[in-house]
Amino acid sequence: MSNLTCNISNFKIMATIKSLNKWANAHTYYPLDLVRVALGVFLFMKGVDFMSNQAQMIAMIRPFEDLPGGMLILHYIVPAHFVGGFLIVIGLFTRWAMLIQLPILIGAILVNFLGDMNTTNLILASATFLVCVFFLFYGSGKHSADYYLKMQK
Repeated sequence: MSNLTCNISNFKIMATIKSLNKWANAHTYYPLDLVRVALGVFLFMKGVDFMSNQAQMIAMIRPFEDLPGGMLILHYIVPAHFVGGFLIVIGLFTRWAMLIQLPILIGAILVNFLGDMNTTNLILASATFLVCVFFLFYGSGKHSADYYLKMQK
């Protein structure tokens, strides 16, 4: 019985994603695609910035260093920004890439409350978080690799 419930739940999730994709493809606009691409470039560049300035990165995660796996945070952020930013730019696996960014952005927001408050970083992290949540539901749109690959079937 549990397996049947799981299958029904998966069907509902897939139906919801399919309806969101249909809505997004019907309401796609070039400015939204430009926002998606800009977000991907921004995240990729943040990955480059973190990789090139390790002292800044270590200072930013200092509030989390006492948590178990604190060092894993350093090794998660940079690759997630590199790969996620690239995937977001081309519009491939956009929802998955956004989902991977959310824990990082939540941590970026929390750093301001657990460590030294930097309002510029708080506003930037909050705005990026909101845009990621939007694209998590909206998807990549019609002008993306996802849409192109879907049309090739």
